[in-house]
Amino acid sequence: MRAGICFALMCCATRLAAQQPDSALADSAKSLPEITVTVTRTSEPLSKIPAAVSVVPKEAVRRGQATLGLDESLSNLPGVYVTNRYNFSLDQRLSIRGFGSRSNFGLRGVVVLLDGIPQTLPDGQSQLSNLDLGDIGRVEVLRGSSSSLYGNASGGVLSFTTEPPGLGPFSETVRGEGGSFGMMKVSSRTGGRSGSASGTLSVSHTEYDGFRQHSSSHFTQLNLGADYIFGSSTTGTLRFGYSDAPQAENPGALTQTEYLANPDSAAAGNLLRDADKDVSQGQLGFSLKHYGKRSEWTATVFGLLRDLANPLATPPPSGPGPNVGTFVNIDRQALGARFSTIRNLGADENSARLTLGVDAQYLRDDRTNSRAVGGVPDTLILDQREKVGEIGPFAQLHWNFSPTWSGSAGVRYDAVSFDVEDHHLSDGVDNSGSRTMGAWSGNAGLTFAASPEFVTYLNVATSFETPTTTELVNQPNSTGGFNTDLDPQRAVTLELGERGRIGAFNYSIAGFLGRISDAIVQYSEVSGRGYFTNAGKVHNDGIELGIDVAPTATLRLFGSYTWSHYRFADYKIVNGTAVDTLDGKTLPGVPEAFIRLGVRAGPYKGFYLDLDHSMASSIFADDHNTLYVNGWGKAGPNVVDGVGLGVTNLRVTWEGRAGAWALSPFAAVNNLWDRQYVGSLTINGALGRVFEPAPGRNAYLGMEIGWARD
Repeated sequence: MRAGICFALMCCATRLAAQQPDSALADSAKSLPEITVTVTRTSEPLSKIPAAVSVVPKEAVRRGQATLGLDESLSNLPGVYVTNRYNFSLDQRLSIRGFGSRSNFGLRGVVVLLDGIPQTLPDGQSQLSNLDLGDIGRVEVLRGSSSSLYGNASGGVLSFTTEPPGLGPFSETVRGEGGSFGMMKVSSRTGGRSGSASGTLSVSHTEYDGFRQHSSSHFTQLNLGADYIFGSSTTGTLRFGYSDAPQAENPGALTQTEYLANPDSAAAGNLLRDADKDVSQGQLGFSLKHYGKRSEWTATVFGLLRDLANPLATPPPSGPGPNVGTFVNIDRQALGARFSTIRNLGADENSARLTLGVDAQYLRDDRTNSRAVGGVPDTLILDQREKVGEIGPFAQLHWNFSPTWSGSAGVRYDAVSFDVEDHHLSDGVDNSGSRTMGAWSGNAGLTFAASPEFVTYLNVATSFETPTTTELVNQPNSTGGFNTDLDPQRAVTLELGERGRIGAFNYSIAGFLGRISDAIVQYSEVSGRGYFTNAGKVHNDGIELGIDVAPTATLRLFGSYTWSHYRFADYKIVNGTAVDTLDGKTLPGVPEAFIRLGVRAGPYKGFYLDLDHSMASSIFADDHNTLYVNGWGKAGPNVVDGVGLGVTNLRVTWEGRAGAWALSPFAAVNNLWDRQYVGSLTINGALGRVFEPAPGRNAYLGMEIGWARD
């Protein structure tokens, strides 16, 4: 009720703002006359889409940025919450409307695409190993339930597109940067065109000592793209990505006492057990796209190889000791195919368009767990092959009923099969088994575009999310096989929104009600290993507001505000005869309020200035709501629960050209006011180990040099 009242009041405020020439609201990542997006699996103007979609341009991703994390640019979007762990062993934590908030490793709850190729595995786990932000030209973000478009784990979608080559026959860009805590990144990007062929090659190498003990890492990334035009109606694209990260030390989370005493320290267990990660991954994909008079079709095939050697601080089930941990090896093979066709059901441009397609993926993991002493494997304790298959046929219909009204609807069915073969039979138990999880997903929405100033939409959509293989493997009794009691979670979301453009002002506002059943949550840790269960019900309600104001040609102001009311509605943990009731507790990992303000100035004599300020309210780190921080910033030198004063980042860039040469030096200062704050949290960490500190004031310098031949 409170969410509905707040949303109604904010909609009224938006309407009134349209009548004031000196005030307006906005949410697009960049003000454009009309934006066309493809994240909805069909090319549509943003004004015709009944969903919350944002577009982040190249300048926001790369200009003056370190290009090391998603928090640099995606934090500008309402409804998207990204926290930087400053730990390359675990990836950043990203949540879209609460989906993915429980993840303590990798990305969960959202589908990730890179040039249309899924970076999300069939079990719903997303990996960013092949994503180099220095190579990205555009990001489309779809917020809200969208399993009817992409299947498993789709509480939102991140679609990254690499920058295409320039218009000339050859271009070369070299970039180097270095800064605090031993940060260094060098990269090269080459592009070329010849006749019907074009391509890009990007290579980068990153090194980072880290501001905490035991947090150094280094990795190399290579991405190759090739495009070819076959005749007048068919195009082909080839994408290859390779990443080699032989070191990514894991400092672990701290207790409150440890954080207050030494925020730059590492957890003792992670030091003694040499928690680290060595991973390499290669992915190859090929797509064909054909354009007909009234239809088009796209076919994509892709494959992935990944090799992981991961010494963990987690003690093994037996033989514990101060320096005894667990060593995980995973040899991964994955492949998949996608096919979709779009057909206009009439000759008129406003005729209905039908999209039909099917996605299929297969994953095979050969997993071994060993007892390890000081990070060196000792005794084998688990050896099994895990296989996951997914197939999802879908249909979507989009129809422009009139110049002002349009609608869309879709349906999809996904079947996800899990199979485990136990190869460690010396314990006398065969834990082999299989499970199949299936779900229908649907969406329906209406858009009313009275004018460019006012575009109102309403949608209802569903999503589902299976457990990942890692969540299924971690069983409280430490046996092999899969947890037979862990089921997929399902969600229904109702959303009402409005967006528009009023002169130099862009705005968007959205309110949503989410109802999740059988929510997958990490309910406990035993000896450092997390175990998962299904909570009864979770309510995710929220309001998102974005503003984008350009009072002059060289000045842009923007802001985003997210109010999140995420609660356990029915969650009871049974421990023997005792029942722990957590109904009404706040969902951990996401602040109730998150605010991002920014200034973009320039060009002025070639100079650009970018200023961002982020503020967050209190965040809980456990389901019981006993561990928390009260926002980013501090109230005193030794207060972990201080008022969130916010964190400011400043970047200055100069861009100049001389003939075929382009020069762009840049400098940045992060955490300008040197706040002491907790950057991220480990949800339900054992023994209160939940705090992941962020660094104080830090800076970097860089230079980008480009050359292009016409």
